[in-house]
Amino acid sequence: MLSKLTLIKNCLTEQELIEQCRKEDRKAQKLLYEKYSPKMLGVCRRYIKSREDAEDVLIEGFYKVFSKLYMYKGNGSFEGWIRRIMVNESLMFIRKNHNFKLTVEISNIEVKSEVNAQNELEAKDILNLLEKLPTGYRTIFNLYVLEGYKHREIAELLKISINTSKSQLILAKKRLKSLIQQNQYPEVG
Repeated sequence: MLSKLTLIKNCLTEQELIEQCRKEDRKAQKLLYEKYSPKMLGVCRRYIKSREDAEDVLIEGFYKVFSKLYMYKGNGSFEGWIRRIMVNESLMFIRKNHNFKLTVEISNIEVKSEVNAQNELEAKDILNLLEKLPTGYRTIFNLYVLEGYKHREIAELLKISINTSKSQLILAKKRLKSLIQQNQYPEVG
């Protein structure tokens, strides 16, 4: 016999699920959380080294999702809207807990070779590599490479200069390349 939650899960469209969550239906909220939390925890983990801290950020993020759901107007993907909240929560955590300061401001730096990670690197290996980066490098790398922000947007978001954003990305790529070359990640089997 199927549970009530399973029946609800199989019958609701995403829009109907959102509407039920707006009505503060706890089962719908649980369902929405179960649907998006694994992927959003991955987003938080890219920014936050500690799994426990990332889980705290995830919970705070979902609290915002549920309390601000009325603000989602249906423009763009719902998952993208949630992702933006999780990124913002992660950045707030970093600012609050890591005295977020970026290292050097350098302009006109050229990197002759890009990081060319092996295709065999698994997601966990990439996460391990990102965890080895200083907070500033990791944050800029995530925002630019993985989230698709432009340097201008990153500069505004983090209240830094565009050149600082660019230099942090270059330095992050250099550090990642060095880590890959030193084989400081778990062996790919």
